[in-house]
Amino acid sequence: MTTWRFVAARARTNTWLAAAYDLKVFFSVVGKEPAAVSRADVFAFLAEQRAPRQGETVVRLQDREQGLAARTIARRLSSVSGLFAYLAAREDSGVRTNPVPRGLATRRARRRGRSVPLVRTPRTVPRILAPTEVDALLAALRTARDQAMVLAMLLGGLRRCEVLGLRLADVNAGERRLFIAEGKGGRQRIVPVSPRFFAALGEYLQRERPTAAATEKVFVVLKGPRRGRPLSAAGLDEILAGTRARAGLSRLTCHMLRHTCFTRLREAGMALEAIQAQAGHASIETTRIYLHLANGWLAEEYRRVSEAIDAQADPIKVAITE
Repeated sequence: MTTWRFVAARARTNTWLAAAYDLKVFFSVVGKEPAAVSRADVFAFLAEQRAPRQGETVVRLQDREQGLAARTIARRLSSVSGLFAYLAAREDSGVRTNPVPRGLATRRARRRGRSVPLVRTPRTVPRILAPTEVDALLAALRTARDQAMVLAMLLGGLRRCEVLGLRLADVNAGERRLFIAEGKGGRQRIVPVSPRFFAALGEYLQRERPTAAATEKVFVVLKGPRRGRPLSAAGLDEILAGTRARAGLSRLTCHMLRHTCFTRLREAGMALEAIQAQAGHASIETTRIYLHLANGWLAEEYRRVSEAIDAQADPIKVAITE
């Protein structure tokens, strides 16, 4: 119980629930008390997680793997490592060292700090929605509430938890801005959002939001026994699932809407530093992915440099010909 209080004080509810599940999986496979877990047990767990899930001949197309996704395995190892680091620091737990290696040593031992990670996660490009898919999505939304939530992610780049965490006092309609009080990592920020979002939000607040709602949260349940209570993450996911089916989309997630927002902003010429501030990224390295997602950026850069190279090469060609 003390462990969970420690994690809960440092992370959001979804984070420590995910960590709890990861630890449940680990100890179900290993079957030992924490003090008895060895590095061999960790590697055995790693092998079990990589074992084929649907037969020896079945692999995922995206990464050609048979077991769990590399990101899932890496997250579970991170949760396990965090637990043992905490237990080792307490000194009264019986755990003296962390059995989860930080990585495998490289051949060049003299290069200090360099190691090979236990699980190498692929660096994949996130999926975004095409303009036609965005049109189909917006047409399939049934309420102004749903439209406002989707536009907050699609035009403002808000995370799911940030949309659900919005309070009435966080909305500055006059300046077309939102105050994000509960951003990732506890970082607060103020972000501008398109007037289209505020138009949908205004319609929702005037016509749909129950007047008897006793919560400060902006987005609430509209029907049923939970009417007027804050909308949950599962509720928002259910709304998107129904919208995806009606719009005929193969896939739709909150993060896809966020990725689509920042990709379109970059394509329109918004500076990376501005996108970083809008997104609430701690590091601009995270923001750089939108350089690669933006369709025109790489092609334009290549065209510009290629033309410069060709212009420099012409005098050489003439000299050789003569």
